[in-house]
Amino acid sequence: MLSTRMMVGGATGLAVAGGLVWALWPEPIPVDMETAARGPMQVTVAAEGVTRVRDPYLVTAPVSGNAIRSPVEVGDTVLRGDSIVAVIQPADPGFLDARTRREAEAAVREAEAGVDVAEARLDSAEEELRHAEAELARNQALAARGAVPQRVLDDSRQAVESRRAALRAAQSEITRAEAALARAEAHLTEPAGRLGVPDPGDCCAEVAAPQSGTVLSVEEPSARLVQAGAPLLTIGDLNALEIEADLLTSDAMRLAAGARATVTRWGRDAPLEAELRRIDPAAFTKVSALGIEEQRVRVKLDFTTPAEDRPPLGDAFRVFLEIVEWEEDDALQVPISALFRSDGEWAVFTVEDGTARERPITLGRRTDTHAQVTDGLEAGETVVAYPGGRVSDGARVAARGD
Repeated sequence: MLSTRMMVGGATGLAVAGGLVWALWPEPIPVDMETAARGPMQVTVAAEGVTRVRDPYLVTAPVSGNAIRSPVEVGDTVLRGDSIVAVIQPADPGFLDARTRREAEAAVREAEAGVDVAEARLDSAEEELRHAEAELARNQALAARGAVPQRVLDDSRQAVESRRAALRAAQSEITRAEAALARAEAHLTEPAGRLGVPDPGDCCAEVAAPQSGTVLSVEEPSARLVQAGAPLLTIGDLNALEIEADLLTSDAMRLAAGARATVTRWGRDAPLEAELRRIDPAAFTKVSALGIEEQRVRVKLDFTTPAEDRPPLGDAFRVFLEIVEWEEDDALQVPISALFRSDGEWAVFTVEDGTARERPITLGRRTDTHAQVTDGLEAGETVVAYPGGRVSDGARVAARGD
């Protein structure tokens, strides 16, 4: 009996001890787990860009005058040399103030007096010519009879030629005086009739399209007075689009011409493809929305997607870019959330038989969500995501939700 009671007591003690151990044994820490896997990986530079028409043509006024209402509108298609994009008529003269009018009227009177003087000189020249011709006729008759020497006859002929030259000079003086009078009278010209209503008989300068394409902008569609060189409209080829973006200089330094880019959020679901063509050599300062001065540099990209696959896209449309800095088709990756620093090195917790084991690793490239592992980890191993402060080396862990 004693032996049986001892056995029962011993068994009971073992059961109590086992219960205490079970009760005091720590529960596994619930964690999120991820698997290190190989796959394609890209490191990109995100940017916001604007589409631009390459080589737009700015049409300017070739002469000063009144530009009639624009014969074209934004969005019209024009043909080089055939489509009239602007018409400029002579400008109306300006109004004269009191002093300017008096000066112009005095100039007219002066010019009229000049015409009178020229006419008087013309009359005198005509009279002198008639007298010289009559004198020559008498001397020729006398010379035929031998009554006057040859010298007298030669002098008469010279006098006639001299008077004829004086007559031509007097006639030219009349023409010059009349022109001066017309010029003085022109200064008195003022606007007349209904201003702004073009006269069908007025001459005009028609401006033809210098390049085939689409009208992108019209400076002012209404009729207006323009000076030579004033911008009228802009023409561009919507099939020849490029993308312009401003990048931080630190981001631009990581890129090179020829880098591939993906264009998203442009209005359609399907992304477009582009290629980095140029990085400007000079940067500029831009103040961000937070009031921080940033050094930025302008880059330009060309679409590689054909124009027929992006028909709605036009000039100055906003797009979003992902410019590829680096990519690899078979990179070993872990989530960024699994990384932590240990003794100045990067590390992760691997899960081995329900136990977390600290593992130092070497990283390569990183994105916003994943990091490339170049050493210290194999594909297929399980790591702890978001380890937090509870997980340590040797701690028991279990997948959250199990």
